[in-house]
Amino acid sequence: MKRIVLWGTGVVGKLVLAELVRHPHFQLVGVGVSHPDKVGLDAATIAGLEARTGVLATDSVDELVALRPDAVVHYGPTAQHADENIRVISAFLRAGIDVCSTAMTPWVWPEMAQTPAHWVDPITEACAAGGASCFTTGIDPGFANDLFPMTLMGLCGEVRSVRASELLDYTDYEGDYEDEMGIGRPPSYTALLEIPELLVMAWGATVPMIAHAAGVVLADITTTWEKWVTPTDRPSAKGTIRAGDVAAIRFTINGVLDGRDVITLEHVNRIGLDAAPDWPTGSGDDVYRVDIDGSPSISQETAFRFTDGSGRAPAVAGCLATGMRALNAVPAVNDLDPGWVTPLDLPLIPGAGTIR
Repeated sequence: MKRIVLWGTGVVGKLVLAELVRHPHFQLVGVGVSHPDKVGLDAATIAGLEARTGVLATDSVDELVALRPDAVVHYGPTAQHADENIRVISAFLRAGIDVCSTAMTPWVWPEMAQTPAHWVDPITEACAAGGASCFTTGIDPGFANDLFPMTLMGLCGEVRSVRASELLDYTDYEGDYEDEMGIGRPPSYTALLEIPELLVMAWGATVPMIAHAAGVVLADITTTWEKWVTPTDRPSAKGTIRAGDVAAIRFTINGVLDGRDVITLEHVNRIGLDAAPDWPTGSGDDVYRVDIDGSPSISQETAFRFTDGSGRAPAVAGCLATGMRALNAVPAVNDLDPGWVTPLDLPLIPGAGTIR
């Protein structure tokens, strides 16, 4: 049984925490939080469970390092808080504790040229100092942008282009999207991810990784960004999107080879399924889609749902899947040599202990 510390109890971390405390192959030994109101709370209280665990949350990295867990599953904030993520993760790595994280999506492929050295070098040094490994699956979510398309590419004799799309309704989603995506903002507002350099750095790491896996060197990485303004007020879990404000965004990150887009990551995020009706949708609502033009051509759609009667949104189910990839990867990451771990380093992870 792997002894686990969970750091970060926001949208993703809280979901994983509820699964972790009842998982037969993992033992929760510590919970790290950044919000002072959560310090001292039982892990079950944070996760919304009734039975107490006896594991109390702390904001002390030193206390959690002293527990000597087999790994830390880290659900910290995005790259907007890079310094804090580096501080926390480096401390565990230097102590010889492996880290599996969803934060810092540029770390999905640390070799990406757009990622600043001061975001990469401290982790490289910490891994070497502690003899530990660091794996980031990404909150974007990583598996939809790397695991799915690369698995399907392995079924082809030729791939002329591959597109991985997130097609989600954010009506019931409570994660951050206002500043990052500009949803709920006036159309004149420039969202952080609307800036091409930031978009590529923040969510584009899987593009050069897929190219590397396929054995090609891209000539360029480009982006597109579109906004859809709602003509009427729209309710959401975070309040009303007012008429005249942005209620849907569509962006792409494109790997260019020989003058054509060969690898594309696409996101279409809406407030309401009827928003931006001319933009791509899946055959079902709220899906992750992969389209390969090749020999053979392949289309795959994956939907995440809660069927427990809780009524939680598909976007939230996708968040849980993102977080569980990091947790389920722990045994494999423990077995690898120290240093950076990418999806190309991992074996098949079927989710040991999940059938019960």
